Amino acid sequence: MIALRLPILLCITLLGLSLAEAAMAMDRVVLERDGRQQTVVGRLVVEAEDGGLLLLARDGVLWAVQPEEKVSHNTDDEPFTPLSADELAKNLLAELPPGFEVHKTRNYLILHNSSRAYAVWCGSLFERLYQAFSNDWKNRGFELTEPEFPLVAVIFGDRESYLRFARAGELGDAAESILGYYSLRTNRMTMCDLTGISSLARGRRIRSATQIDQILSAPDALMTVATIVHEATHLIAYNRGMHIRLSDCPLWLAEGLAIRFETPDLGSAKGWRGIGQVNPSRLERFNDYLARRPADSLATLIAKDDRFRNPATALDAYAEAWALTYFLIRNRTGDYLTYLRHVSKKKPLVGDTPEERLDEFQAVFGSLDQLDREFMRYMRRGR
Repeated sequence: MIALRLPILLCITLLGLSLAEAAMAMDRVVLERDGRQQTVVGRLVVEAEDGGLLLLARDGVLWAVQPEEKVSHNTDDEPFTPLSADELAKNLLAELPPGFEVHKTRNYLILHNSSRAYAVWCGSLFERLYQAFSNDWKNRGFELTEPEFPLVAVIFGDRESYLRFARAGELGDAAESILGYYSLRTNRMTMCDLTGISSLARGRRIRSATQIDQILSAPDALMTVATIVHEATHLIAYNRGMHIRLSDCPLWLAEGLAIRFETPDLGSAKGWRGIGQVNPSRLERFNDYLARRPADSLATLIAKDDRFRNPATALDAYAEAWALTYFLIRNRTGDYLTYLRHVSKKKPLVGDTPEERLDEFQAVFGSLDQLDREFMRYMRRGR
């Protein structure tokens, strides 16, 4: 799940926008929110006609500032520089509840109050995913950028503390049904220690990576692990130039892409040998959906994100997003990459209408009706 809880962005989006030209300068904004003043130092991303701002802070957090909140705004010649990994770790430890520790890998900053063994295991898993993701898209000809910020994962040692944090933050009541999420606002992934879930651990004390592998390789844990890998894929995609935070990236594209990497080979030190292969659980759901799939299903998937946000239709939408991605990458690879590059250049807070989304899609892939017929023939052959 990609989390976004910034209602004030809606006010900015409706206005005429001018993207900040001095993109590399350092901006200092003093704002008043909830009765107190705060200073945010970062890079101006968008300035609305009414003076509202979208600012990228040095810790990677996006700040949407309403005109009435703004006390002062100054720009200087000092170039924008993200916080170092050590500086960011210090800030995060101050934000999180007491008891968190830091585990650093080549590309990740992992904040955890879980066991160190679990943090190390996750670090290894994430690095393997990072390399697999890089190799997969390099081989397909998509040029990735280097991350501007360390990739941050926050791991709570138990589900209860995770739920308290997620409820108070961006998920609200939805936290109960979500094991982990990537936040577009903070650019962080948050999760709980999967080995602490009683149905998986079955009372065992976790002391080693081997024990973790044994628990999370069990059949009843596969979907749980897939959820975390899915969110970790979002973290990579939004930090390597594939998607732009707060741009109008269609959810079918972002979610379908993440599902490609959902199932790692935990028994392999080298990681993901099954990238892009059939995802059994998503295929089963899609096949079930076919019996009631409406004629305009592809159009509604592409034009709007509503089906993903409605609990009654979300599982079918995710399944169809996987199936469409699977079909396009295998049969229309060049067109898929062209479309992916187009979406990766979209600007933050510039929304597309449903008609514009459909036009953009058909400009690359051709007639939607014809594509849908090809899509259905391919998927009904029993991939």
